[in-house]
Amino acid sequence: MTNKLHEFKDTAALAENLADAVASVLKVAITERGAASIAVSGGSTPKQFFKALSSRKLDWPKVTVTLVDERFVPADNARSNHLLVAENLLQGEAATARFLPLYRETATIGEAAHLASTDIAAVAVPFDVVILGMGNDGHTASFFPGGDRLSEALSLQTPRGVITMEAEGAGEPRLTLTFSSLQDARLLVLHIEGQAKKDTLDKALAAGTESEMPVRAVLNRAKTPVDIYWAP
Repeated sequence: MTNKLHEFKDTAALAENLADAVASVLKVAITERGAASIAVSGGSTPKQFFKALSSRKLDWPKVTVTLVDERFVPADNARSNHLLVAENLLQGEAATARFLPLYRETATIGEAAHLASTDIAAVAVPFDVVILGMGNDGHTASFFPGGDRLSEALSLQTPRGVITMEAEGAGEPRLTLTFSSLQDARLLVLHIEGQAKKDTLDKALAAGTESEMPVRAVLNRAKTPVDIYWAP
């Protein structure tokens, strides 16, 4: 199976086209089984896409939204992916979607990962849609180069669910879905913007190790071909 690069003239065109593609998959899932699921990334890149998707006509109460990763910070923290999704995607009719956060107010991040894994296990597998981002260091989700549990996170032997991750440069400790949770989505998207990210992608597509650039696991080993959405 071959990954596909979708190039757009600008980020606005990318957001609209990606929203259309995602909405189409979610609509099919709702028609086929009465429910749909999507796991999304954080950071600043998906804001336009989130706003575009929130305007699509969907049976939103039948859609479950979760995150591919999260910082271990409260939902009202400015660096929270939960806050990003709440302010940009879960608006209007989309606010009626079911949202499964990864962060929980627990004593330890390990306890939060356990609770989030329990909720994720109740969602039909595979996810209908997974939207991943990518850092300039080649990380995706919270699969960071040098991460303390990187090998475990990337192994298909690690069950579906949420595990913890700490890495230099990651800031706060992270909660992340395992690679096994993400790699077989019906629609698997890598959403990147800007020339620097395109240069990183080109490097990731060249020979090298997953430990150096963890996004290579997605590009090379995912069961579902990756749809790469890019705009300068």
